[in-house]
Amino acid sequence: MNKTLFSSNSEEWATPGDFFEELNREFKFDLDPCATAENHKTPKFFTKEQNGLLQDWGGQRVFCNPPYGRKIGDWIAKAYEEGHKDGTIVVLLIPARTDTKYFHDYILNRSEIRFVKGRLKFGGVDQSAPFPSMVVIFRGPGM
Repeated sequence: MNKTLFSSNSEEWATPGDFFEELNREFKFDLDPCATAENHKTPKFFTKEQNGLLQDWGGQRVFCNPPYGRKIGDWIAKAYEEGHKDGTIVVLLIPARTDTKYFHDYILNRSEIRFVKGRLKFGGVDQSAPFPSMVVIFRGPGM
């Protein structure tokens, strides 16, 4: 088991393959804005060096499992902004932290929220996550 994934030493939680595939069947993603060459889930992706926060996501079907550290609010704000562009859909997999400022500023009453039943078992680890998860969906006009 990779204990680093369950500590504050890591902000990255690898998306469970079967969980992603279920969402992908529904949304048919074409962009993963925070990935690596090894773990990207879509044909088009941005690496840490390319900084998906600075890229245009417009007109894409985006799957985003952002780093869960202090910058998560930046990713959620970006998803909100990009998810309101014409022909764009953004699907976030994030911790279900309903007490946060970003939840109230960008998600509550501004998106579709799907709470995940139970705890996800993220890739590369044997135990379930120590936090609940949610899927947040922003749909631009025409989506």
